Order: sequence, then structure tokens, then C-alpha cells
Amino acid sequence: MEGTLYIVPTPIGNLEDMTLRGIRILKGVNLVLCEDTSVTQKMFNHYEIDTPTSVFFAQTKLKNVEKILKMLEEGKQIALVSDAGTPTISDPGVLLVDRIRTELPDVKIVALPGASAITTALSTSGISSAQFVFLGFLPHKKGRETLFKEIAESKRTMVFYESVHRIEKTLESLSECILPPRRIVIAREMTKMYEEVVRGEAKDVRNYFVKKRDKIRGEFVVIVEGR
Repeated sequence: MEGTLYIVPTPIGNLEDMTLRGIRILKGVNLVLCEDTSVTQKMFNHYEIDTPTSVFFAQTKLKNVEKILKMLEEGKQIALVSDAGTPTISDPGVLLVDRIRTELPDVKIVALPGASAITTALSTSGISSAQFVFLGFLPHKKGRETLFKEIAESKRTMVFYESVHRIEKTLESLSECILPPRRIVIAREMTKMYEEVVRGEAKDVRNYFVKKRDKIRGEFVVIVEGR
């Protein structure tokens, strides 16, 4: 009998956002694959989960992936989690799912609904999500300028993640290419203690963070209204 891979979302900040179904599955599988065992262990401690864990990320060695595939062939139950949010969404877990779909088509893959920074930010933004394009993390250098041109011309809402190290440059670029009356939204530290949503014209949002540099910390979701 072939095994099952469960894709289990984890909280993006607030531990209370873990679902009852997710907790049950994490307690019942044979192994949990995670990005960082120390991060996952904090959640395990909170919910009294003692399932064995193993690290899986983009650079995971081939022999370790083969062990995972073999376990699934033997009928084992495995869960995949990320440090925060839904695995495989802008996440290396997609590489594992692709291999399983290609090499072990009889293995069942079960995805649970749950926490996602994308949908959380969109739901509180007031910007239409009837049609949106998710860009993941923008490239550091190559192709970055081209993407901003695409964002500037898009009739659809554009959503992407940005790091604390590049958010200032991103806001500067947006203030130059996103003209009124279009708006942008910066959602910061969603579900956490210092959660904040800043919305307005691009230049105004940039000026907000220029004046309040203490707010330039944490994780950011950037939403740009379509033309």
C-alpha cells in the first residue's frame, strides 16, 4: 500500500492559528519534514507533538530525498510543513511534491487549508482580489526592474513578499512607478503582536516608513492595486 504525504500549513505568527485537523495529522504521521527543526519544535512543544522530524529544504541531498520516497513506497505517512504558512507556496517543498507526482503517482497527496500570509494580507487590504498575481519574492537584482515595469502596467492586483533588507528600495521603486489614484498596501508582521497594515498612494506609504524607521522590521506582504 502506498503512503500519504500531507501538506500541513503552520501559523504565520500566532500559534493559535493552527487547525485541529493539522494538529491531529502531525501527531499521527510517521515523520514530519520541516525547514528548520528548531522552529517547528516550538510549535510541537506548544501542542505536545512528539512525532520525529527531519529537515527538508531546496538543497536537501539526493540520498535523503530517496529515503523519503522509499518511506512513501512502503506505506508510511509523512507530513510536510514550512517554518510559517502553507508549504510549497514560494517554498522548496514544491520540489518534493513534483518528484512524488512524477515518480510515485500512486502516493496520495493531501493538502490541508490553513494559514497563508498572502490571503491574510489580501483579506484586510481593501484592495480587490477578484484577480491577482502572486510574484513570490522579487529577484534581488536580475529581472527586478523588469518586474516593476510589469507591476506598473498590470490591470490586476499584484502581490509579493519582501524582506526587511529591501523594503525601502521597493517602496522607492513603487513611489516612482505607481501613480495616483492607484494605491498600495504594506502588511507587516501579520497575526503577530506588532501587526500593521499601511495603505495609501505609493509616495505616502513610502514617506510613512521614511519617518517611522522603527517600523522597518519583520516580514512584509506588498499589495499593489491594478490599473
